[in-house]
Amino acid sequence: MTLQKKDAVEVFAAGEKGRGLRTTKEMQAGEVVFTEASFAAVVFDSLYLQVCHNCFRRQANPHRCAQCKFAYYCDRTCQRAAWDEHKLECAAIRQQGRAPSENVRLAARTLWRMQRHTSKVSDGQLTTLDLLEDHISDMAPEDLKELQVDVQKFLEYWPRKSKQFGVEYISHIFGVIKCNGFTVSDQKGLQAVGVGIFPNLCLVNHDCWPNCTVILNHGNQTALDAALHSQRRIELRALGNIAEGEELTVSYVDFLNVSKDRQQLLKQQYYFHCKCEHCSKGIKDDLMMAVKEKDGKKPSAELVKEVTDFSVQKLAKIEEARTAGNFHEVIKICHECLEKQEPVLADTHLYLLRVLRIASEVLSYLQIFQEAAEYARRMMEGYRKLYHPNNAQLGMATMRAGVIHWHAGLIEAGHGMICKAYAILMITHGPHHPMTKDLESMRTQTEMELRLFKENEHVYHSMREAVLSSNQCPSL
Repeated sequence: MTLQKKDAVEVFAAGEKGRGLRTTKEMQAGEVVFTEASFAAVVFDSLYLQVCHNCFRRQANPHRCAQCKFAYYCDRTCQRAAWDEHKLECAAIRQQGRAPSENVRLAARTLWRMQRHTSKVSDGQLTTLDLLEDHISDMAPEDLKELQVDVQKFLEYWPRKSKQFGVEYISHIFGVIKCNGFTVSDQKGLQAVGVGIFPNLCLVNHDCWPNCTVILNHGNQTALDAALHSQRRIELRALGNIAEGEELTVSYVDFLNVSKDRQQLLKQQYYFHCKCEHCSKGIKDDLMMAVKEKDGKKPSAELVKEVTDFSVQKLAKIEEARTAGNFHEVIKICHECLEKQEPVLADTHLYLLRVLRIASEVLSYLQIFQEAAEYARRMMEGYRKLYHPNNAQLGMATMRAGVIHWHAGLIEAGHGMICKAYAILMITHGPHHPMTKDLESMRTQTEMELRLFKENEHVYHSMREAVLSSNQCPSL
């Protein structure tokens, strides 16, 4: 049964998954299925001093709202643009004397917008917030208690002059936020800086091996369609060719977990049991837990258990040292872990890949690029065997590995990885996204350096050493 349509998609009854979205025409890899501005969004509590509350860009010296002294902006232009959304929030913060948590602020912004526009703000919106699932009846006691605390904090914050809502409806909004809140990234898409509600996106169901990806692409202020002017706009993009009438899916969790762990994460956060093909058949689970064979023989089950238990313990120690900023200790533990793992675990084993990733990142930070590049290369070999070929996380990891190789002077490998990353991001992010544009610049630069390297290797390395000595090496 078709319920409503928007552009090339329509809402349909998706069986036990509830409602879903499907295409009304064929889609090609990299094609934008639809775009959507946020219904409401807020900056994370931990970053409110560093991120513009209007466009969500990171700023070194943001301009503070003189009235509430909580909201920060790029400049007065961003502050004026945000005033319609911020003015009621500003008064409420002043009245209470402090800002509440991000969940309470998002619920309040959502309800203030509903006061202005009802729960449907445009003809392009395929559902209302009233119809979205809140899963309150499925929540564990600790989650329910947390929600009730948020409701109480909201009631203390919500102005008496604003329209009053019942506890049941406020609880519904908090349930929707918990199950459907989408993280909003900074201008480069590298760090999550806030959370927002995107009603149409909420209709896209999960699959561990999806046919679409979601990317935040800050609006184009020159576009004729005013809907594209939003600074908090998502794009749903096709990862491959999609047939007419096929359901659109995205992944709610990282694929690099075995099926039972992904199912547990999904059940815990989104309150459903994943029955997608990859979970039902355990596809790639064997690779993620694979062990090395020598002369056709596998290591004993006891040895495998010993190494995996050791890996779990050491990964926890690595995280502790990394959080404390003790990066040399991180590398020391990584070396110990790899020495134990390498004779036993295959190159696609998740624990090995996690250690390789951390080691390459920290060594790169310490500017020990040669060793970082070797670990990054091995990590990418495993990733390519596990991830969907057009996975956005694979693209970003390939880009970082390419830059590490570039820094290490391994220009041929670095350029090749940057080109591969660019091809993936053209599909997942599109040609106009800041990350794709940065990659295009890197690709041009490394291509020029590769030509110089092939013409005269000695001259290339001499010029590179001169650049490094003047600290002009491009940064990750």
